[in-house]
Amino acid sequence: MSNANFSYITVPTEFITAENGIRFAYRRMGEKAEVPIILFNHLTSNLDNADPRIMDALAAKHEIISFDYRGVGATSGEDAKSIQDMAKDGLAFIKALGYEKVDIFSFSMGGFIIQELMEMEPNLVRKLILAGTGPRGGQGVSAVVGLTYWDIVKGFFNIVDPKYFLFFTSTENGKKAAKLFLSRLKERTVDRDIAVGIHSLRTQLSAIEKWGHEAPADLSKFTLPVLVINGDNDRMVPTPNSYNLAQRFPNAELHIYPDAGHGGIFQEYEDFSKRALAFFAD
Repeated sequence: MSNANFSYITVPTEFITAENGIRFAYRRMGEKAEVPIILFNHLTSNLDNADPRIMDALAAKHEIISFDYRGVGATSGEDAKSIQDMAKDGLAFIKALGYEKVDIFSFSMGGFIIQELMEMEPNLVRKLILAGTGPRGGQGVSAVVGLTYWDIVKGFFNIVDPKYFLFFTSTENGKKAAKLFLSRLKERTVDRDIAVGIHSLRTQLSAIEKWGHEAPADLSKFTLPVLVINGDNDRMVPTPNSYNLAQRFPNAELHIYPDAGHGGIFQEYEDFSKRALAFFAD
């Protein structure tokens, strides 16, 4: 099926049941390809949390697929309790779609998951983008729990989405980018996904905390092309983790956006889209 004529705010939601019995909700855009781009998104993200500008830009040249993790949004099952279990689910989803090779665009927790998936299937991923993320056991990764709860409270009292604080800096550029990004996420008005509940938040944060305390992985064995990208002031997954990733993958390039936070790719979505397209090009 081709969804080349849709934008991300209108593309229909589809469903597929994997061998593990989970019925995954997903959205597919662009001309069907032998090697698609799969989006592994952030903590408590559902289908409506993919930036429509980035998705549309990538879909102009590639098939790109977003999906809900187990127990999240319209995907069935109970929330996975570890990053490794989330990776098993992601692998089951890709296999259900019938792909033998994929490109990956991962952000934040999605980057944790894809690193574990590659441990399970080292030859599945052709090219990998790691945005706003870090390695297993990385600096400050386990501290994301307290930071997230604090910014949720902050968001509540300021009547604003916590991503306003979690993803962006408090500079004028950051505040402006935050408002524009959150506005883009509301552009889809029909067939919106099911909101993510507090249980999913707690379960995923617990999984991240555990993963942040686990022993680092050997990333030097993965020789695929990797693009590591972040803002220079990431509070959620501190920016030094991006430098660490770029050093540990043998075929990595690194880009750091100035005056940007965890969601630097959303603040600089036009530049990021161009970089991603160039990176994924054959």
